[in-house]
Amino acid sequence: QVQLVESGGGLVQAGGSLRLSCAASGRALAAMGWFRQAPGKERMFVAAISRSGITTYYADSVKGRFTISRDNARNTVYLQMNSLKPEDTAVYYCAEKSGTNYYDGRDYNYWGQGTQVTVSS
Repeated sequence: QVQLVESGGGLVQAGGSLRLSCAASGRALAAMGWFRQAPGKERMFVAAISRSGITTYYADSVKGRFTISRDNARNTVYLQMNSLKPEDTAVYYCAEKSGTNYYDGRDYNYWGQGTQVTVSS
C-alpha cells in the first residue's frame, strides 16, 4: 500500500506559476499521474509520467505550460505549472497508475487527498 500527499497549491494570478508536489510513503512508486477536478465538472487527466520518468503524457489543454517530473530517490512526483489561466482552477490530485491507460483515472488505484489551485484573472 502507498500513501500519497499533495502540496504546493494556492492562489495565484493569471500568468503565474505554481509547483505541486506529491510525496509518497510506503514503497517505491509506479507510473504516476496528475488529475484535476473543477467544481461541477468531472475529473480530468492533466499529466502522467512513466516509472522511469523517461516518458510523459499531457492533456492538450496544458501541453507547453505544465511539466511533470519525478525524483525516485525522494519518492516524489512534481507538476510545474506555468502561464496559469483561470480555467486551471481546480483541486489537483496525484495518483498511482495500476492499469494500462495513462489517460483514464479508472486505471489508477491510489489517490492523494488533493490540493486546491486557484487562478485569479
